Formats: sequence, structure tokens, C-alpha cells
Amino acid sequence: MLTLEEIKKTIAELIENLGEKVLEINAMPSSGSSRLYFRVLSDKRYLIGAYNVNVEENEAFFSFSKHFHECGLPVPEILAISSGRDVYVQNDLGDVTLFHHVEDCLEQGRFDDNTIDLYKKSLSKLVDFQTVGHKGLDYSKAFPTPAFDEMSIMEDLNYFKYCFLKEQEEISFNETRLDGDFQRLAKYILEAPSDIYMYRDFQSRNINIDDGEPYYIDYQGGRKGPLQYDVVSLLYQVKARIPEELKAQLIDYYKNRLAEISPLRFAPVEMTNEKNRHSERLKGVEESPAHDLIESFDKYFPAFVLLRLLQVLGAYGFRGLIQKKLHFMQSIPYAIRELMKVNEKWSLPFELPELQSVIQQLSIVLQKYESVEPEVLTITVNSFSFKNGGVPYDKSGNGGGFVFDCRALPNPGRYVEFKKMNGEDAEVKEFLEDKPDVHYFLQNVQMIVYQSIDNYLERGFKNLQINFGCTGGQHRSVYFAQRMGELIHENYPMVKVEINHLAQHITHVYEAK
Repeated sequence: MLTLEEIKKTIAELIENLGEKVLEINAMPSSGSSRLYFRVLSDKRYLIGAYNVNVEENEAFFSFSKHFHECGLPVPEILAISSGRDVYVQNDLGDVTLFHHVEDCLEQGRFDDNTIDLYKKSLSKLVDFQTVGHKGLDYSKAFPTPAFDEMSIMEDLNYFKYCFLKEQEEISFNETRLDGDFQRLAKYILEAPSDIYMYRDFQSRNINIDDGEPYYIDYQGGRKGPLQYDVVSLLYQVKARIPEELKAQLIDYYKNRLAEISPLRFAPVEMTNEKNRHSERLKGVEESPAHDLIESFDKYFPAFVLLRLLQVLGAYGFRGLIQKKLHFMQSIPYAIRELMKVNEKWSLPFELPELQSVIQQLSIVLQKYESVEPEVLTITVNSFSFKNGGVPYDKSGNGGGFVFDCRALPNPGRYVEFKKMNGEDAEVKEFLEDKPDVHYFLQNVQMIVYQSIDNYLERGFKNLQINFGCTGGQHRSVYFAQRMGELIHENYPMVKVEINHLAQHITHVYEAK
């Protein structure tokens, strides 16, 4: 594995080989994956640098990205790859996702026309991924498997059983009978036509919105599979809470878009990887009339809703109950409620008695997870003077957190024109930001602080203190405290940030969103 400095150095070298000068590299907040991302400012544009030790997963991303880009699909363009194939650079699609629009709608209490239109655009492009993107795609590069087969389905179902269900002492079930239900469900799902591109994690957090248009990320887990899975993943994303009436409207929109391709043609895809020959048995849909495909879509759709919700609850169990990540634990009630709705309106042509019994019992544990209160992390960022006052006392009782000494950096206080200013004034900021050492210092602070914030959020801690000191507590410490506080607020809107410039008796507060 590379160190953080080695990663940043490799990213910089890749960008410089593109003929661009790197001005700034900042770590981005971590997500659910083990990949590390960095936003890079060059002298020409913003870029994204990435590091992932799983080279096989990277190869899937590189191969799929190149193919989709050549097909005219809106995905990141891979601009440079390291010799070790573990570091790469892509264009920057911004930070605004479809889920950000959804969150705004949930606050307003209604889905506005713009967000609904973005969902329609996303579903329209999904059809393009499934058809145009499917043709000529090299599934031998797929990771971890080239096809959505029985093993994939059982992995999703067992994810639910082992990572969520077995964590609930209140729920009783017969494991042998439950496994039998799983096998019956898997057999039925495998009857659905399965020879198109399946995105696998097609949900609103993986759809970036730039200038009103959707762009797509995190498709490297895609494989050959059925149509229904991705539609369910988007419209039954439990935290999005899309109303049933709107779901029905969007499903009709998707099917109408699908019907425009008639007869629907999927080019046969050769399985070139010897270890994946078992997947060749999947059914094709070559030259199927659109109405037949849509009839098939409707027939199997409820089974995919059930499968996806079980998989999601398994993921929440793993991230929340096993890895102790509070955000995922708080998401559990949303998934439980959706599963209970499915159970009440059972629409499969057969019963799964043990699984249905388990879902009925979920109401027993629902209250337990609804009572998990949000733990708002408060981050206090102080600027202080080593000469007058010293390191601030930590009122939370946690012992003080970080203390960063800014005295080794260029000092604006030595210049007459800055004597009466502080680190919030534009002239002082311009002076400091012109110095390479300042950028290097800030980058290193970000890497250290973000690691702690991620960990504190996962563990439900409530307080973190970060202190920046310089000689007089006026210029350098004020600049860094203010800049760091603003960066934390931008990257972690779920935390409360309090910035105190102690020598100036100034406080700024950014409330958690």
C-alpha cells in the first residue's frame, strides 16, 4: 500500500504528464468504499485523483469507463493511470448528486418538478446503459463476477440473513426453512430475461448532477443481468422515500422509454474468461418484441423489489450493526418499513412462509432502531496565541484534540501593511495563499483531521477540538482556523462547526444540516 504522500505525489505526476500544473490537492471525505479520492486543482481545471488497492476492481472501472465513454454515455473520462494500476485521474463531475435534490424535496415535503424530471432523465439513460452500453461490453473485465447468477442472488439473501437477521435476538426463525425460501425466490428470479447490462448500484447517490444533466459513477460492479434490478435500486432507495404514486409514474415512464426500442435487440456477448463459463447459461433477449419484454418486466418486478430490500437491510446491518456506523444504523427503520409494506401487499405468485414470518416480526425491532438518536458531532476550531493565553482549554472534557503550530509558516505580521489586519482579511489571505508552504500545511492538516472526523462519526462521538496557534493569534492561526472550519462545513454538513478566534473575540457557527 502507498502512503498518503506517495498517493498525492503519484497523482501530481500523472497530471503533470498531461501537461498541467498542480496547484492544490485536497482529500475528499471517505464514503462506504475503501477507495480514497482527492480533488485536484490544476492550472486548467478541477480533476479527481483516486487510489484503490484492488487492481481487479480498477480494471473493471477502466474498461467499462472507456466503453461507455465511446458509446456517448455520461460517465467520467479516465485521463491517466499509474503503472501500478492503483492510482488514476478522471475528470471532475462535481459534488451535487440526485440525492441532494431528493433531500431538498424531503425538507419541503414534496417532490418538485425539477427533481422528478431528473429522475426521468436518469431512467432514460438507464435504458441506454442497458442496451447501447451492453453491446460490445467486455464482461470478462467485470468485478467481482460477469453475470447476475444464482450465486449473486444467494449472496444478497445471505447478506440479509447473516449481517442483519442474526443480529436480532428478538426474531425467531427456522434457518433450514428460510434457506428453502431463499432458493425458491432465487429460482424464480433466474427465470427473468438476463442478457443486458445491469449497473448493480443504480441509486441517487451515484448520479451526479451537472448543469441540470445526470452523470454516472460507481458502475464498476456492473454485470450481465435483468432489467428490473436497477429500476428497483433507484426507485426503492429507502432513504429517498419516493411516494408510491410517483414510483408508479416513473416506472411507467421507464417502460414507455423501453417500448421505444422495438424490436429490442441485444447483441450476444461472448464470455471470454474461462473461470466464468458457468454464467453462459443466462437467458438472452435477442430480438424480443418490446411488449414481451415489458410483460416479463412486470411479472418479475415484485420479486426484485423483495430481493433488493433484503440486500439493502443486509448492507445496513453490516455497516451499522457490525461496523458500528451510526448513519447506516439510523437508515434501518426506512428499510424495515418498506419490507413490511411488501409483506402486506404480497404480489408474488407463491408464498415464502418462513421469510414472510421473519418480515412480520421486524415490527418487534423497528422501535429499537427508531429510538437511535442522531449524534450531532460538534467540532470546535480555535485560533490562539502561543504568547498570550496558550493552548485553549477543552470544555468538552475530551482532552484538547489537535494542536497545530503555524509558527513555521510565513508571517504576515512582519509586514507593516498587515499589522492591523487578521487572517480573515482578504489581503492577508492573498498573502498566505501565494505561499506553497501554506497549501502543503493545509493539505496535511486536512488528511489528519478528516480521518478523525470519519472515525468520530462512525463511533458516535460528540466533540472534537482543533486548535491553530501562532505567535500573536492574529494572522496565520486565524487564517487556518477559518479555512479549516469552512472546509469541514463544506465536506461534512451533518456536523456542527464552531470557529473561535480567541485573540479577536470572534465566533462563527455553522449549524449541522
